[in-house]
Amino acid sequence: MMDATKYRTGYYPPPEESFDWVKKDHIEKAPVWCSVDLRDGNQALIVPMDLHEKLEFFQLLIDIGFKEIEVGFPAASETEYIFLRTIIEKNMIPDDVTIQVLTQCRDHIIRRTFEAIKGAPRAIVHFYNSTSVAQREQVFKKSKEEIKEIAVEGAKLVKQLSGEYDGNFLFEYSPESFTGTEPEYAVEVCNAVLDIMEPTPERPMIINLPVTVEMSLPHVYANQIEWCSKNLKHRDSVILSTHPHNDRGTGVADAELAVLAGAQRVECCLFGNGERTGNVDAVTLAMNMYTHGVDPGLDFSNMPAIIEKYERLTNMEVHARQPYAGSLVFAAFSGSHQDAIAKGMTYYRQNAQHEWNCPYIPLDPTDIGRTYDADVIRINSQSGKGGIGFLLEENFGYSLPPKMREELGYRVKSISDHLHKELSVREVCDVFEQTYLDKVAPLDVTEVAFVEKDGVVFGNVTIELNGVSHTYKAQGNGRLNAVTNAIKEAIGMYFQLEKYSEHSLDVGSTSRACSYVRVRWDDKTTSWGAGTDTDIIRSGIKALVSAVNMNAEAFAAKNPHATAIPATERAWAAAK
Repeated sequence: MMDATKYRTGYYPPPEESFDWVKKDHIEKAPVWCSVDLRDGNQALIVPMDLHEKLEFFQLLIDIGFKEIEVGFPAASETEYIFLRTIIEKNMIPDDVTIQVLTQCRDHIIRRTFEAIKGAPRAIVHFYNSTSVAQREQVFKKSKEEIKEIAVEGAKLVKQLSGEYDGNFLFEYSPESFTGTEPEYAVEVCNAVLDIMEPTPERPMIINLPVTVEMSLPHVYANQIEWCSKNLKHRDSVILSTHPHNDRGTGVADAELAVLAGAQRVECCLFGNGERTGNVDAVTLAMNMYTHGVDPGLDFSNMPAIIEKYERLTNMEVHARQPYAGSLVFAAFSGSHQDAIAKGMTYYRQNAQHEWNCPYIPLDPTDIGRTYDADVIRINSQSGKGGIGFLLEENFGYSLPPKMREELGYRVKSISDHLHKELSVREVCDVFEQTYLDKVAPLDVTEVAFVEKDGVVFGNVTIELNGVSHTYKAQGNGRLNAVTNAIKEAIGMYFQLEKYSEHSLDVGSTSRACSYVRVRWDDKTTSWGAGTDTDIIRSGIKALVSAVNMNAEAFAAKNPHATAIPATERAWAAAK
């Protein structure tokens, strides 16, 4: 049995309520983004990236649009140190990008850090020490005053060394494990650091209030952020930052509510990578803003390429259900969902809509380099006629009549169910074409010749049945009707041409027509057929032949030797 009594809340609400953020219903402006993939994300990998991999990942982050990138903990390992020296000495840092390095508030680590970043065109020195009740009592066994003194001494040394080393340095301080710290004490420590660093509006300092471990509901964190924002000194010279982890699975909510509550900056990782359950996901955060009409300033327009590099360089996998990025997040297998999406897409195009509002899909997949055929409508035993019809039209130009889509849908679902697999778009098309399109056995119309008199069409129709050819003379109120009558005579069975539709399949003067025919037999059963040809009459005849051949077993049994049934000559002679 699980015992919930061993747990208690380890977080501390602010001393006063701070609920101004509740009045806001959306984020109006994207925060400053700082990627911590190369530090927090990298140290969380089973096998951290080597120098060349880190260099490639660094370029990926630049290409996405990050302007602040935490490149490592240079005192932690030689690889980190060499990477940092490489990007500085080889001038690999763009003018508009600021690198960031992390250091504990410990003398030798701070000094090693400044050795690593000397000569940097612009670098944030991020120093921290832990302030939570649990860390104070269990790890450091120090009083509040002693813990604050660690932060103050660290700030003094950082400020001193920034004047001794060549480089353009900015500063960030984090009371690590902020969520397990009393907010008033966290502010006390931060204010003591601010008094040492003396930021100005022209050279502000970052105060980062991290969700080192998620302990509360997101709204509690928002209250903490807002209260701290109102009580920090030098507020016009402070950039308030958040660094949420995802222990409770609400890291994105923490970050979004923190921004509503006054946070101006977010430290994050691609796809939520990071220690334990990971950091807040930069992709989800940015795309959430994007789908609310806010430009996040990060470019995920080629999501597949970003995922490929991320997975190759980190050996991590982007989950199939990862918001926005996962391979299945746009996928609809359910028939009702597919039908709604297909109708929504048709409405969107027919009405030349600019504003996106498609059922079940909050983001146009093409905005991030995905496609409708491969990513949206997916075909398996749960799929329906709407999705199947949409895929055929989207990819191959076939616009099937509704009832024909329904019949094809059952065939496709049955095949998928039997094979226990998803069918590709090409496989769905193969089912359609092999079942319905241009079927010429056992019956085929090989040649036709028509004349028209007084609104009546007379035809010579050459029909091959079971390999035996015979020319029939027939008449009708149209060419297709005349061919229908010839086929009835050839097979010795009655049927009625019940439905006919056609459309252009290609663009241009040599475009093909595609026709669809449904016939109803005298036993009340129906069969569908389709035909394509550059001649619209010929495509209709092919569709009719295909529909008849769908009932081939019945008329083949009736005509085992393909005995020709003579046609009457009177009508043809009168026409001549």
